[in-house]
Amino acid sequence: MFNIIGKIRGDKTIWAIVFLLALISFLPVYSASTNLVYVVGKGTTIGYLFKHFIHVMFGFLIIFLIHKTPYHYFKAFSIFGIPLVILLLVYTLFKGTVIDGANASRWIQIPFIGIGFQTSTLAFIILMIYVARYLAKVSDKEYTFNESLLELWVPVFVILILVLPANFSTTALIFSMVCMLVFIGQYPLKYLGVIIGLGLVSLFMFVMVAKAFPDAMPNRVDTWMSRIDSFFDDKPNEDVYQIENAKIAIASGKIYGLGPGKSVQKNFLPQSSSDFIFAIIVEEYGLVGAVGIIFLYLLLFFRFIINAQKATTLFGKLLIIGLGFPIIFQAIINMGVAVELLPVTGQPLPLISSGGTSIWMTCIAIGIILSVTKKEEEVALDLEEKRKRDEALQQIIEAQISLNEENESIENLHKINNMKYSISESLIENENGDVLVNGQNPMQAVLNKKE
Repeated sequence: MFNIIGKIRGDKTIWAIVFLLALISFLPVYSASTNLVYVVGKGTTIGYLFKHFIHVMFGFLIIFLIHKTPYHYFKAFSIFGIPLVILLLVYTLFKGTVIDGANASRWIQIPFIGIGFQTSTLAFIILMIYVARYLAKVSDKEYTFNESLLELWVPVFVILILVLPANFSTTALIFSMVCMLVFIGQYPLKYLGVIIGLGLVSLFMFVMVAKAFPDAMPNRVDTWMSRIDSFFDDKPNEDVYQIENAKIAIASGKIYGLGPGKSVQKNFLPQSSSDFIFAIIVEEYGLVGAVGIIFLYLLLFFRFIINAQKATTLFGKLLIIGLGFPIIFQAIINMGVAVELLPVTGQPLPLISSGGTSIWMTCIAIGIILSVTKKEEEVALDLEEKRKRDEALQQIIEAQISLNEENESIENLHKINNMKYSISESLIENENGDVLVNGQNPMQAVLNKKE
């Protein structure tokens, strides 16, 4: 265990926040699972808690393995990943399944192990890496709109079209995050304006076709329209029922909450352990718990910004922004739905809501971000080591110079002492008290020379 901790690299604050959010998730998930046990009549609370524990542990294993991978390897992975996720999305669109009471076919079953997998979340991650790779590649080049349309926007729109029929909220989140990323990557604004316009027109056309030919392909346009209508006029339906119970839960929590496991509304919220888990947290832990959760997400957001600024490559900066910011926006959307600031979307609370796909895809994104921060940490360590080596070399040089100066001063002192000794040996005093130099009177020698 300690060996593994010692091998952890990257931003330690991000590691700590992710660990805290995962740790916090256990009590709300355990509490909210009673809805599935006693209301739906499925499984046991300990069983759901253990399942969530396995999901979280496997998620941390994903983070650990991915953060050890040099982040520039993901450039090639995104190129091969785009065709793969397109195939998975096509399969999901026509053969997808419904899991845990959700009314949208967004999952496929992984063969042999029977675990549900939400393909749109994997497509989201691969697409953001692909966009970051493209922007980094063309950052120092001139390119036309048609060139970027073919290489950048065609894969984006193909994936959006395949995700849209079953999941409008994820489609909107992907499109908005891609637009944000290309804006930060200095994609020309006039081109971006055209793309946004095309996106809105395409959405309008899709809705019109789906309304005119409802049996032509699987879609949830009526569900979107119903949610938007109920958000503005409060017509009684399932979404209003969920929102009303969520608001009751939040109001019941007050400042300090009802206490762990004492939620009442968890028995009435159909998605109390996933989409509406924030309402359960506020009911059990009050405003204090809500502020604590929001603070952790904000702190994570600031760490993403700081690490993006520290990244030495454009690809690294865009990776952190493209994979990190959606985690925060997804949290904001989840909490906004719970307090009825936004229509019901089905977005989970990252790292807290139950669900293997949500946790694992978030962990993949976190792992890639930590891989970028690990690289910058290694560069910083190399620079620090170089500085220490230079300082040590300078100290050795100064010590040698000091030693040489000391040796020279000792040698000079010996010369002076020898000179003094020679002079003292040459001076002899006779019986008359005169000082003789080498046996002669110096004054007498001078007088003799004058004569």
